[in-house]
Amino acid sequence: MSVEPYGADEESAAVLRTVGRVIKMCRERAGLTQAALGAQIGYSEEQVSSVERGRRAPMEEFLDAADRALEANGLIIALKGDVEKARFPKKVRDLAKLEAQAVEICAYDNSVVNGLLQTEEYQRAVFRSRRPAFTEEQVDQLVRARLARQEIVPRTDTALSFVHDEAALRRPVGGKMVLRRQLERLLEVGQMPHVEIQVLPLESEDNGGLDGPFHLLRLRDGATVGHSDIQLVSRLISDRRELQILELRYGIIRAQALTPRTSLTYIEKLLGET
Repeated sequence: MSVEPYGADEESAAVLRTVGRVIKMCRERAGLTQAALGAQIGYSEEQVSSVERGRRAPMEEFLDAADRALEANGLIIALKGDVEKARFPKKVRDLAKLEAQAVEICAYDNSVVNGLLQTEEYQRAVFRSRRPAFTEEQVDQLVRARLARQEIVPRTDTALSFVHDEAALRRPVGGKMVLRRQLERLLEVGQMPHVEIQVLPLESEDNGGLDGPFHLLRLRDGATVGHSDIQLVSRLISDRRELQILELRYGIIRAQALTPRTSLTYIEKLLGET
């Protein structure tokens, strides 16, 4: 997945421009120059200017300090949620919006643990393995976005079904201790009544998912959307014929995998071997 810089898409840019205008309005109302505001909150004049022009996404510390210095009574602090979402790549925002509308999410993964179930340290290891390498700022950005998406996991009004190829659960991403904590996380989430986690063992001769990972999202309005993220291509799938193929494949993969109860026992076995 490529990482877009702040404001790379019009939706993000519009949010950051609005945030900048609000801060500028509050600053001018307080009778401060950009340099004076920067001196009060510990930022340079250039940084304040970049935020006001919508060219820089302000950090939480900037917003907190500006709200106090300008006596905005929470007006600037209230912008935090919008700014945080604007930091995320557009593809992540689009997927998160669909997940929030879903009554059921089905996912098959054969390389790494599904992103909705990853621990933070596992996520960082996954993103740091990318070549060409992400910067640490990009890694932080992607981790924040993925953790935000995970807010859907405890929601009992969304059924979650995950099938993992055993290879994804054996790969020591980040090292053995990171993998151990990741397997423990799977066992924890697998106890939730609305979550089913299944394992497709390596010894299985049949695997309907050899073409790679994919998601199926069944939305509240009755529509179904697919998502595929392979190599340099991340795409949402709405074509009915393609969705029929993915639905057929997922049904076959679930049938080929161990049952949810047996899968948790299998994960416990893998944990003991790690």
